[in-house]
Amino acid sequence: MNATDSETVGAGAGSWLTVPDLAERLGLTLAKARRLVSDRYVLGTRRDGVLVVPAEFLVPGHLANPAAPGDPASAPAWVVLASLPGTITVLTDVGFSDDEALDWLFAPDDQLGTTPVAALRAGHKSAVRRLAQSLL
Repeated sequence: MNATDSETVGAGAGSWLTVPDLAERLGLTLAKARRLVSDRYVLGTRRDGVLVVPAEFLVPGHLANPAAPGDPASAPAWVVLASLPGTITVLTDVGFSDDEALDWLFAPDDQLGTTPVAALRAGHKSAVRRLAQSLL
């Protein structure tokens, strides 16, 4: 993929976090933040040679599971959306590369009425994963 192509990956994502920004937001060391990406707990792509992660993958701690919000006072400030890692696994099983998965997660889908990542953030994990599995 050439540099201009990488600028279009995840085009629907609003904003991007560098790995140091991800580490700071989650209160992790830089090594642990890098591991989140390398272990595919979150997906990243390179933009201008810098590894970045969509900011939409993070939610306020009490909304980690949007279907059962927690107490904001006892939750961490930011966490990875709880349904994201399993959804990434489903997309990997379907055969998607990281860039293809990012594109799919941020592309509007008529069946969902929104983007898959927005549906995950709204607590519709099962619908998103069912749709992803149908891509086999």
